[in-house]
Amino acid sequence: GIGDILKSIEELKKKLAAEGLFDQQKKRPLPRFPKTIGIITSANGAALQDILNITQRRNNSISIIIFPCLVQGKDAGETIIKQIKTANEFNMADVLIIGRGGGSLEDLLPFSDENVVRAIAASKIPIVSAVGHEVDTSLSDYAADLRAPTPSAAAELVTPLKEDIFEFLENSTAEMYEILLNKIAYRNLLLQSFSLEAMELHLRKIMSPLIQRFDASKDMLFNEMKNRISTAKNNLVL
Repeated sequence: GIGDILKSIEELKKKLAAEGLFDQQKKRPLPRFPKTIGIITSANGAALQDILNITQRRNNSISIIIFPCLVQGKDAGETIIKQIKTANEFNMADVLIIGRGGGSLEDLLPFSDENVVRAIAASKIPIVSAVGHEVDTSLSDYAADLRAPTPSAAAELVTPLKEDIFEFLENSTAEMYEILLNKIAYRNLLLQSFSLEAMELHLRKIMSPLIQRFDASKDMLFNEMKNRISTAKNNLVL
């Protein structure tokens, strides 16, 4: 019954959590500007169409790769794992969305399968779990790098708006231009310090105390010589 299924899922959740599969520090950030988004879901499901509609509306320059799989039934877990491994082996996407639309607890069981959860946790490509409706949860949600309440929300999260990219590029260009101007101004100040007038002033600052010490030493030497000559004369007279 449903109670037995929930108990089994909870026990597996505790086991995997104890192994560290759900640790927050292991979560990877999603790419800010992905070039390719991979979608692991049913090729005939409404979830896929929702994701495609939103990604195309937000940014039709991003490539989409569909990794079709079964999303319910006893063979679903194997097909989900296979597509996760395929995407990773050939580095086919910058981010993956894994999920399906809503369904009964039994329908969503493949996304709480132990091997599926382990494959998600082991993925080198960041994964967004989007299983069912907002109230639905699966163990995939805990293993993924980010949990989206619905497939449509997942598409929103991974697809940057074109307008945002243009704004980012404009701001970055302006910031780089400002940094360049500051560097040029700093270099000009450094070059001004090597002008003839500046060099002469700098040399005077260095030489002035040396000349003073030379003059003082010269006076001391002359006085010493005069004293010795005077002493020698006195000795001759005596």
